[in-house]
Amino acid sequence: MSINKNHAKAKETAKTLLEALPYIQQFSNEYIVIKLGGSVLVEEQLKASFAVGITLCRYVGMKPIVVHGGGKEISKWMEKVGKKATFLDGLRVTDDETMELTEMVVSGKVNSDVVSAINQSGGRAIGLSGRSANIFSAVKLEKEDVDLGRVGKIKEVNPLLLMSLADQGYIPVISPVSSDTLGESLNLNADNVASHIAQALNAKKLIYLTDVDGLKIENTLVKRINIEEAKSFLGHPDVAGGMLPKLKYAIKAIEGSVSQVHMINGNTQHAVLLELLTVGGVGTLIEGS
Repeated sequence: MSINKNHAKAKETAKTLLEALPYIQQFSNEYIVIKLGGSVLVEEQLKASFAVGITLCRYVGMKPIVVHGGGKEISKWMEKVGKKATFLDGLRVTDDETMELTEMVVSGKVNSDVVSAINQSGGRAIGLSGRSANIFSAVKLEKEDVDLGRVGKIKEVNPLLLMSLADQGYIPVISPVSSDTLGESLNLNADNVASHIAQALNAKKLIYLTDVDGLKIENTLVKRINIEEAKSFLGHPDVAGGMLPKLKYAIKAIEGSVSQVHMINGNTQHAVLLELLTVGGVGTLIEGS
């Protein structure tokens, strides 16, 4: 009985590997940009699972580029120093002190934690920010009647360093901090950074790891849509909170030459591998018309 069980398990394993083969062939030598956020950044088991998946992607020939946020960690450290987080239109108001703390947390602690997790899994990750070789430069985000402080928007992306590192087998891990023309630090939205980097690299895929299953309309998960259908959902009442900017950045990525954008739940073990290497996938897939 035990032998039969072992044979059945072996056959199932072989079936899974065979199912993955055409996807490995399709994505080999392609840039895959993953935006890492939500619980994956704070829960060690999820972070370790993510790290193993990214390392596997690298070993089978893909070129993963990781962009991470860190909002929960920033808010936690702000509380520790007696500061209260303030948000306007989903953007963190960032005075000079908050900017200093933000850079310390996302480019320091969060970035180092992600890099360490990938390296412990056998990958070769290297930590960067937008300030590293001016990978991306930014200007201050101006909004009418509101001063958001040191919040920026991307002006341009120079992907040469990322391409060079990826070609040498490294996994770049990027924090969403950049500089303006005077060298002053600016805090950027990580979803937006990931979209811009994916466009600059002509990435095969952009993956948003979130704390939700994907795009839901009337409590039903939208599994696959084209860009025109995605645009039609922008005004839908169910597309709110953090999903609205993600959908906007996904549309911009597709318009900017990214082949496919995925929104998946990072709380699912090995979510990236399930999306990339299985027939069914998980979450929401958005692609061109």
